[in-house]
Amino acid sequence: MKKTVVITGASKGIGAAMAILFARKGYNVVIGYNDSYQLAKMLSSSLSSQGYSVMPFKVNVTNKLETDLLIKETVYKFGSVDVLINNAGVAFSGLITDTEEFDSDRVFDIDLKGVFNCCRSVTPTMVNQKSGKIINISSMWGQVGASCEVAYSAAKAGVIGLTKALAKELAPSGITVNCIAPGLIETTMNSNISVEDLNAFVEDIPLGRMGTAEDVAETALFLASESADYITGQVLGVNGGYVM
Repeated sequence: MKKTVVITGASKGIGAAMAILFARKGYNVVIGYNDSYQLAKMLSSSLSSQGYSVMPFKVNVTNKLETDLLIKETVYKFGSVDVLINNAGVAFSGLITDTEEFDSDRVFDIDLKGVFNCCRSVTPTMVNQKSGKIINISSMWGQVGASCEVAYSAAKAGVIGLTKALAKELAPSGITVNCIAPGLIETTMNSNISVEDLNAFVEDIPLGRMGTAEDVAETALFLASESADYITGQVLGVNGGYVM
């Protein structure tokens, strides 16, 4: 029986790379999206035309009723949820004194509350199955903090704490919960950074390059595999050695 992966924020960037990789590896793939309907539709159509099993699904992860429906519809269509990847996220850069309440609330709601909601929604299904893999996408800034990204760093640090706590809670049910902490990844989220600043950043990365969305996707595929069955509650850095 084919396994099923649910990926939030899967219409572009890291999420899209995951959707493509997992589809090619034989998974049923649920492409979660919120605002990016056209991108999700294009990705879904492209994968479907290649014979892969995919389902786009609009979900606002800050709304528990919607995350509940995401899981319910996935089980209805595919029979199970074997892997949940909480990838949906937003960033905000600026001094804390320049961060409006709307900006910080949006970051906390999507980057942390959204992960909490999806985990809470999928837990009954996975506990009933006595199996499952939850993979949360944090950031290296959740590990060490970034100046002028206080809200983002705090939310991503919260994801790490959530991961460790939930791993302990769900381990008796045969469910693993792990976290990926990407470094500087070549995605549109970093498109606001100047070329000069990017080059300066890369000079400080031991491996001498930015990461790719595929680097993160391959890590998620490993954590979802049987090879990672004895790994839980861990934070796996994909940062080229920038944070050690």
